[in-house]
Amino acid sequence: MSEYYVGLMSGTSMDGIDAALVDFSDNDIPRLVCSHSHEWPATIHQQLQAARNLPDDQLHTLQSLDVQLGEIFAEATQALLNKSSVTSKEIIAIGNHGQTIRHRPDAAKPFSLQIGNAKILSQKTGISVIDDFRTADIEAGGQGAPLAPAFHEMVFRNHNENIGILNIGGIANLTILPASSVQPVTGFDTGPGNTLMDAWITKTRGDYFDKDGNFARSGEINADLLNHCIRDHYFDTKPPKSTGFEYFNLDWLDRQISNSACKGLNDADIQATLCELTARSIARAVKQYIPDFNHLLICGGGVHNSYLMERIQQSLPEYKIESTDMFGIAPDWVEAMAFAWLARQTMNQQPGNLPSVTGASKKVVLGRITQS
Repeated sequence: MSEYYVGLMSGTSMDGIDAALVDFSDNDIPRLVCSHSHEWPATIHQQLQAARNLPDDQLHTLQSLDVQLGEIFAEATQALLNKSSVTSKEIIAIGNHGQTIRHRPDAAKPFSLQIGNAKILSQKTGISVIDDFRTADIEAGGQGAPLAPAFHEMVFRNHNENIGILNIGGIANLTILPASSVQPVTGFDTGPGNTLMDAWITKTRGDYFDKDGNFARSGEINADLLNHCIRDHYFDTKPPKSTGFEYFNLDWLDRQISNSACKGLNDADIQATLCELTARSIARAVKQYIPDFNHLLICGGGVHNSYLMERIQQSLPEYKIESTDMFGIAPDWVEAMAFAWLARQTMNQQPGNLPSVTGASKKVVLGRITQS
């Protein structure tokens, strides 16, 4: 008998909603039944970008946007179901990551805020919704991120081989899956994935992302700017750690440019250098924390940036690097499937975090359930 869950994921790149319909009737092998990519309306995308700049004490002004996002998440869910032969009555629950507006696990009073009104989403679809996945882990002393490693462990861990899972979204995060069952799964955010590249090309060319890395490929990597960027203390901070656009953003980039010796770089050179920063920071993390591994699986939107993939391979020549597609899960849907799985964990009152990843004091059940 089928056991259907929907996972909704909108990451720090804010490039749209990934929706995945997943069947968990075979406990060991989640099956992707149907997938759907749903674009943000242009006006909503602009409002989301603007919301990033709100001071912490003004986040309460987001109620209207929260409701609108709930309605759009419902549209994405309905579009997903329309593409499949599954009805809303057959879905046990929706795991909705929501859109992250602020992630501050290291603040005096740690918090992580995702919006996308669960009540609206549940009312519109007639399906129970689980959201607010990060708070319980933060309350247990964790970073609240990354959360996908627990799902990675279930679907990718191989007791005959050490494997690393690299997700490249706005932020890049690494999951370390040792073959030995006595070694814990670990993981952390390595630093910027697409976020700086996306922000720079939006500022300079009006595009939301660098298709195939062509803009970066047209420039030259500036060694001085690269070295200045990669000396940032985040890259030397030991895990557990997580980050976001609150830290790696255009203000951060402006400081690196102004404090470095390089002046007058053209836009393409800066894009090329940002691409290399992502590749080098990932390679540095891999070499430092998984030196005995030689197999790296990549998922997330960054896998489609062919120039970035070349630069990562160039920085890790001894590693076998391939898409998660080679293991039966398309790279675009791993994260959305992870939140379908996290919803299932919550509905079954099972923990969804890995303290060895987030730094939490204990395993906890994640999420808040809103009944349909």
